[in-house]
Amino acid sequence: MFAELIRQHFVQVALAAGATVAVVAGLVGTFVVLRGMSFAVHALSELGFTGAAGALLLGLNPLVGLLGGSLAVAVVLGLLTIRGRERDAAIGSFLAFGLGLGVLLLSLYQGYATAATSILFGSVFTVDDAQLWILLGCAAVALVGMALIYRPLRFASVDPEVAEARGVPVHLMSVAFLLILAVASAIAVQVVGALLILTLLVTPAATAQLLSARPARVALISVAFALVAAVGGILCAIQWPHPATFYVSAISFAAYLAARALRWRRSTG
Repeated sequence: MFAELIRQHFVQVALAAGATVAVVAGLVGTFVVLRGMSFAVHALSELGFTGAAGALLLGLNPLVGLLGGSLAVAVVLGLLTIRGRERDAAIGSFLAFGLGLGVLLLSLYQGYATAATSILFGSVFTVDDAQLWILLGCAAVALVGMALIYRPLRFASVDPEVAEARGVPVHLMSVAFLLILAVASAIAVQVVGALLILTLLVTPAATAQLLSARPARVALISVAFALVAAVGGILCAIQWPHPATFYVSAISFAAYLAARALRWRRSTG
């Protein structure tokens, strides 16, 4: 039965979507953890949910709404949070309003409730060929963007004062990264949903930082853990009839606990 399901087209599309999202989330997540932006990930995904709810209400593809909502919020936050200490207050303010607006839009939506539920909790097995191509295009944009700003962004993330003194456009790097993060959040919602976005965009990177201090190695380990969690979660959902999101989050968290245990053993040994 498992072998037969693997050969099904919808399962292959789901695996391709999960792997694509994992690569982007694993890479982008390293800077999320480094810059202390877990709250920003949460805000972008849930405000992207508001955009998706609006798209459903207008009869549009919810992924378009996810991208539009996340990118719009990223631009606004990037313009407002010039200083680091302003970030949480600005994000919290937008998050509260955005979620309220999302609830209003969903209350006006007269379609199937499953469409809205999949945005919140993810539904990777419903990704079709057209959505996969959109995911691949968005992933390519995010990866190219990361390649272009990787070195100055790393410098600005580790020591922003020195980076600014050396001529690095720190604020521009912040806005650019928020835009890339918005794209990564929007496509990750397809796999784990808006409520569990941290499973792919934070946990693998946090796990990787427990195992290495070298930036390049951390990025590779983070991508590897994200791939194992996403693809492994989908395969588990094929074998056992439970939501793929649960397995993705369980595998990701198990890896994090194992990494913490290994680090503790090394420190005490």
